[in-house]
Amino acid sequence: MAALPHPDRPSAAAPAAPPAAVRRRMPGPARRRRIEDAALAVFGAKGYGAASMGEIAEAAGVTRSVLYEHFATKRVLFLTVLGEQNASLVAHMGAAITGRGGRHTRMRATVAAYFDFAEAHPVARRLLFDQTDEGDPELSAVRWGIRQTRTRSVMAMMAHDTERAGLDPRSPEAEVLIELLISSLDGVAQWWAHHPDTPRATLEAMAANVLWGGLERLNTPDDTPPAFSDLD
Repeated sequence: MAALPHPDRPSAAAPAAPPAAVRRRMPGPARRRRIEDAALAVFGAKGYGAASMGEIAEAAGVTRSVLYEHFATKRVLFLTVLGEQNASLVAHMGAAITGRGGRHTRMRATVAAYFDFAEAHPVARRLLFDQTDEGDPELSAVRWGIRQTRTRSVMAMMAHDTERAGLDPRSPEAEVLIELLISSLDGVAQWWAHHPDTPRATLEAMAANVLWGGLERLNTPDDTPPAFSDLD
């Protein structure tokens, strides 16, 4: 009579149990996106100078070698993240600027869109507007170029409105108008971060009314500002 197998000893012929989980390699684009998200968090928290590629790799859950496969240097990674967040902000505001409704309605929507971005992406907002002290002339030049791209993109989207307000949409005066729009909204967003109990609706209404009032005053002949070429 054949011996029965020991209950605690697997039979030699029994197939091996499959592993509990199969580790799959993450697709390249998904891994790159994960690295960029980690870089945004690290750069936003520590700034460019204090952040290290090792910290970013650890935050992304990848090895340093994998990180360098996607981004050759910390500078390249930083500028990639900065450019992408700037494009995201412009797209977010652009949807409101070019949306339906009259100018006042779209101004209110633009203000709301900026606060949406600042509230949903505080790290990106901080990286774009607050951290400008890298102490690197090349980075400073690139950051200024990104700012100009943002301003001129919004200028193009608001060209019809600025023209109706009596300004050449391609003029320095129009560029200053857009700088005032963006800078003032970000200033209010920074103030709000320190006064979170203030209702957002109050901030939106006040900002929209002030900005709208300034834009409308450009239509009044007595309030038409002199051209830059006339200011000596």
